[in-house]
Amino acid sequence: MSKHKALVVDDERDIRELLALTLGRMGLIVETAATVAEAYERLATCRYALCFTDMRLPDGSGQDIIKLIAECYADTPVAMITAYGNISAAVDALKAGAFDFVSKPVDIGVLRRLVQTALKLSEEKRIGEPTVAEYKLIGNSAPMNELRATIVKVARSQAPVYITGESGTGKELVARLIHEQGPRSGAPFVPVNCGAIPSELMESEFFGHKKGSFTGAQTDKEGLFHAAQGGTLFLDEVADLPLHMQVKLLRAIQEKAVRPIGARTEIGVDVRILSAAHKNLARQVDLGLFRQDLFYRINVIQLRVPPLRERREDIPRLAACVLERLAKGNGMPPACLLPNALDALCAYDFPGNVRELENVLERAVALCENNSIGASDLHLSVDTRGAVDAKADTFEPQRETRAVSAPESAENEGFPSDLAAAVAETERVAIIKALEASRWNRTSAAKQLGLTLRQLRHRLEKLGIG
Repeated sequence: MSKHKALVVDDERDIRELLALTLGRMGLIVETAATVAEAYERLATCRYALCFTDMRLPDGSGQDIIKLIAECYADTPVAMITAYGNISAAVDALKAGAFDFVSKPVDIGVLRRLVQTALKLSEEKRIGEPTVAEYKLIGNSAPMNELRATIVKVARSQAPVYITGESGTGKELVARLIHEQGPRSGAPFVPVNCGAIPSELMESEFFGHKKGSFTGAQTDKEGLFHAAQGGTLFLDEVADLPLHMQVKLLRAIQEKAVRPIGARTEIGVDVRILSAAHKNLARQVDLGLFRQDLFYRINVIQLRVPPLRERREDIPRLAACVLERLAKGNGMPPACLLPNALDALCAYDFPGNVRELENVLERAVALCENNSIGASDLHLSVDTRGAVDAKADTFEPQRETRAVSAPESAENEGFPSDLAAAVAETERVAIIKALEASRWNRTSAAKQLGLTLRQLRHRLEKLGIG
């Protein structure tokens, strides 16, 4: 089998020779170029398994080479060589289509891992990898088809991806699919909920610690970055990171190295960073709660997961899949969803999205008679349902569903006509906010509301919240 060829573009002869020597020891045939024009000539006459290019060249920019390769030689992964600490150049390169970046002075360990990943990606592109499995992202609506196509594209890059979406939309599933479709699929996928780690333990959890570095450190501990070595680290609810950890995380991402607590030296790490939040991270930056430089670093590619109300046509298939899964767990045939129940589901706004749909159906299966689910078995909250427009065959959300028999008199203006309904509405809004904040974890939501789990369950049942 012939050796892989690599192209190194840099106007500094010492850098070209160093990379050529290092890559040659890795079994690559290396060709070099000192200018953009020379690089164009070589790319036109030879097929390369990977390319490295400096940012500043005598007759142009490395960005020009990256754009050309992205447009005309998509099978060739290209990495930008950047000056130490020049994070803006690295981010610009990734946005332009670069596979990854490496900083000067070049760390041999980092370079070796980058080459291994790039060669795997190059080979996968040429033999053709299967697209994302249909069953993992259920639905054929336009938003889901677009999401699937985008996942395939971003999976082949090493650029950080920031996944946005409401609670319950499936952001972790999207992150897993990005990992599985990329060249790191054989390495670990490590998800971490940033909001679930106590602030005082975060540094140890992320970077690890050495034995005796603090009280209770009985043994050496491997951090999450090391656990994800060669693979993907998914930072869920990244907006919940305290500011002191944001600084340390930014350095780890930029330098591709971490220092365990109590260690004297940094250890190189090779991980792809995916992150997600249901909060508006740009708004958090404006409020001073999230560092702008970290946001800029993790938000190279932004991917939005649509809420369920924007893809209502997927609800019948989603519901069928959920009922099949529940049936397998119970050892029974799938429950039958009656037409009025399906209509009710399709008209409901689902503030908790797919996770709420699963909860609603699981409860309905437990409460229904004869394994048939009717609309009354769903216990959907009336004021968050939509109305079906029979003429247009579209769904329009109802903003207000409380009936008013007559205009209120001037002396009663500003007072609710139905106090019990107003109180129930206030309680419902507070409970849904707590559920969304806790990702529909009822135990956590109950604690936030100052209720016992039993009390919360009673209120959920009373208010018809899934």
